[in-house]
Amino acid sequence: MPRLYKPYTIGGLLTVVLLVRPGLIAQEQPTIEDNSYFIEEAYNQEEGVVQHISNGLYIRKPRQDFVYSFTQEWPLFVPEHQISFTISYSILNSSTVSGIGDLVINYRYQLFTRHHWAAVAPRMSVVLPTGSKSEGLGLGSLGLQFNIPVSKRLAGSFIAHFNAGLTVVPIAHGSDSFGGRVERSLLLYNLGASVIWLAKSNFNLMAEFVENFDSEIDENGGVVRFNETIVSPGFRYAIDFGELQIVPGIAVPLTTTNGRTYVGTFFYLSFEHPF
Repeated sequence: MPRLYKPYTIGGLLTVVLLVRPGLIAQEQPTIEDNSYFIEEAYNQEEGVVQHISNGLYIRKPRQDFVYSFTQEWPLFVPEHQISFTISYSILNSSTVSGIGDLVINYRYQLFTRHHWAAVAPRMSVVLPTGSKSEGLGLGSLGLQFNIPVSKRLAGSFIAHFNAGLTVVPIAHGSDSFGGRVERSLLLYNLGASVIWLAKSNFNLMAEFVENFDSEIDENGGVVRFNETIVSPGFRYAIDFGELQIVPGIAVPLTTTNGRTYVGTFFYLSFEHPF
């Protein structure tokens, strides 16, 4: 993201993750004060500012899937601390499955700001199993997620972002080929990077890359691992109405897993204003 419980994945449950907004850098071309899509940026919300984020992901083949997610972010008293939540609604398998996904509660700490060697804002999230696992809408059990985003202003009109994350599912439920109940612990990892070109003060071109290292319970009751690669070009555009900033954006993520590549369309819209 944007999965809710495993960052920036398109495959599997096809859910989208919350991300955070960049700030302004003194005496340099300003960025749009908004989010990336699949790579988390290391800038917390400013004091007294709330952001409402809507994401939509549509994949047409091999079957039609659509996932909508909503995220809301606030500073927690001071900008060093940020809280947020994300919830999603999915229509999967060519409209044969639909429902809400897992609810994710997030906390971030601004360890370093853009005025240091780089901005760093570690995040910890709790995944509440509000989505149905049997229908592919959620984990089916409690999960914990950790991510370390790093953001660095490069020479000229470019900003780079880097992510390293881990999702822990202490008790994942599954079943074997005989219908027996199986419980396993799952670890899922993610690495990613993006480059943002500040083409204009209100228009950015984006290139994002994510590698997910997934695991799941197979029909034998064991844990199998597989990789998922996402390459996503996109853009975003800012429109200001007084203290309200509206940012629409579009990306075309290409996801490769198990030797197959899927093309998706990612829609983004945020509203940001003082409170």
